[in-house]
Amino acid sequence: MIVPMKKISLIILTGQKEQALKQLRKAGLVHIQITERPSEKLNLLKEQISLLESSIFTVSSKHGKDVKQQEVPLEQALSAAKEISQAEEEKKNCISKLGRLKSELERLSDLGEIDPDDFVYLAGKGIVLSVYEMPRAEYDKLDSGIDTVILKKNKKTVKFIAVNAGKNGQDKSGGLTDFYRIQLPDISSKEMREKIENTEERIKTADRKLESMAGYCQSMKNAVMVLRKEIEFETYASGMEQEDLSGGGKEESVSVSCFEGYTEAQNLEKLKQLAKENRWGLAADEPTTEDDVPTKLKNNKFVSLIYPLTDFLGTVPGYFEYDISSWFLGFILIFFGIIFGDGGYGLLICAAAAAAIIKSVLAKKKVSAPVLLLGLFGLSTVVWGTLTCTWFGLSPEQLPGWIKNLSLPVISNVYSDKIWYPFWTDGQAGLTTAQNLQIFCFSLALIQLTAAHVKCAVRDRKSLKILGDIGSVFQLIGIYYVVLSLVVNSQVFSFGLTISGINVGALAVGLTAAGFMMSFIFSNYEGNIIKSVLESLKNIVSVLLGVVNVFSDIVSYIRLWAVGLAGAAISATVNELVSPLLGNFMLMVLALILLIFGHGLNIILNVLSVIVHGIRLNTLEFSSHLDMSWSGHKFKPFEE
Repeated sequence: MIVPMKKISLIILTGQKEQALKQLRKAGLVHIQITERPSEKLNLLKEQISLLESSIFTVSSKHGKDVKQQEVPLEQALSAAKEISQAEEEKKNCISKLGRLKSELERLSDLGEIDPDDFVYLAGKGIVLSVYEMPRAEYDKLDSGIDTVILKKNKKTVKFIAVNAGKNGQDKSGGLTDFYRIQLPDISSKEMREKIENTEERIKTADRKLESMAGYCQSMKNAVMVLRKEIEFETYASGMEQEDLSGGGKEESVSVSCFEGYTEAQNLEKLKQLAKENRWGLAADEPTTEDDVPTKLKNNKFVSLIYPLTDFLGTVPGYFEYDISSWFLGFILIFFGIIFGDGGYGLLICAAAAAAIIKSVLAKKKVSAPVLLLGLFGLSTVVWGTLTCTWFGLSPEQLPGWIKNLSLPVISNVYSDKIWYPFWTDGQAGLTTAQNLQIFCFSLALIQLTAAHVKCAVRDRKSLKILGDIGSVFQLIGIYYVVLSLVVNSQVFSFGLTISGINVGALAVGLTAAGFMMSFIFSNYEGNIIKSVLESLKNIVSVLLGVVNVFSDIVSYIRLWAVGLAGAAISATVNELVSPLLGNFMLMVLALILLIFGHGLNIILNVLSVIVHGIRLNTLEFSSHLDMSWSGHKFKPFEE
């Protein structure tokens, strides 16, 4: 269930707000709702956390393995983080500088040992040397009066030194342009190599520094946790609305701070007592739909097993929506079993869960909810695999008789070639095992979606809007039969079918039409039928598409059968590929590897299918019929 909340407003003297927040944090009763306001302290705390997290990543990802950790206080952890940051920055700068130096040395490699001072000296003696690199075709067109010394030549380019270019009455460059001139370095090749050695040594020094600081990793992680609490505290302190009140005509004034929040209804008396003891002003009221009320779910231990999955998905119902945890758990177990579909896979999942449970028991630790949920998923898969006689993709002929006898005939692979004749067909039309499985999936849709509208009807029981919910149930039942006729078998589920004098097809159409009219008239009822009808007319396109949506929602459940069928086909294909190798002892290892890889890949694909298809049916199809948008956020009390 969704725990009832109370909206509270708390007023305290501004001078006492930090002490009040400490009291509230110790009590852990209130989910405080405050808009963050920037402050110098808040900015500093965020900068410190950023520094710590960056430093943790640096040392843990490169130097943090098997290093003895040192427990140090917050200030020393921050100091260590600064040293790590400086060492990492020094290393980055050196790496960048090293790259530039090596690139420059590589660029000038064809010139041999080069020193720019030599060029200056020769220029002073009247010998001007310039280095060029140009296309060979351009080089061949140069004025013959230009003296050149070729350094490197190939089919495309020529690298050379021009001597005294620009003399003898030629143009400024003697036919050469600065476009092809090679810029000389500022330092000699020898100095570059010395700088490279020096820079490499600085990188090694920085690495040694980072390695020596790896022992502070855990302390920095602890510091991050402490600072996050400080940020939370400072956020609430700086975010409080503050107002100066006149002192009743006196010169003095009184400043008060206030905030709004939410507390569990059952804890309101405790909060009132705390406010009374500390002389705070406290007002409590019922939340309205306009309020951003946090959601806290409370269920028994079994239903709570679904929480790890919903937490992973990040799905939280709004405060004024429904807690469908029990429905979610029940149906996801069924969906998981059908999608995985293989009892052998279920045994592997159960074995993994059992191993984790035994490990926890031996370590005298509480068995975690995800492990128990995994075990339930495994049991569900085993049950479905038993009913359908599906074990590691093996054909029924390869399985022992006692396993085949455990299966349910109408959906068992053992009887996949058999036709099942319903009593009303007089043996004229029948259903295959695959069609029986489709009917099962569509029946799940009818049950789950009907349950959604029953919950809505219970909610609207004091209003005529309940007739709209009942109309939706009528539509579901009618369209369910339409789906069976159009998708499964039009002969078995014909529109002319009559049972005990009742025309089932006509009844289905009648229920659909009646349900549509009831939904059209009452679904928007808010105290006035005419306004409700007008509202439906305003959205006539959406209302008409609603019937189509019901049809598509029911048909959508066939994905369970289709995905399960695809997984079974992959298992069978893997077995078929490997079977020729099993007759050769030398190829047994290869066969084993292929089996593990093939079935392992299939299991991974099935997990993805559960996430994509199984969860979708709960969070989309089922939830849409409940008018749920999953717009909630968790109740997080301000606590230590």
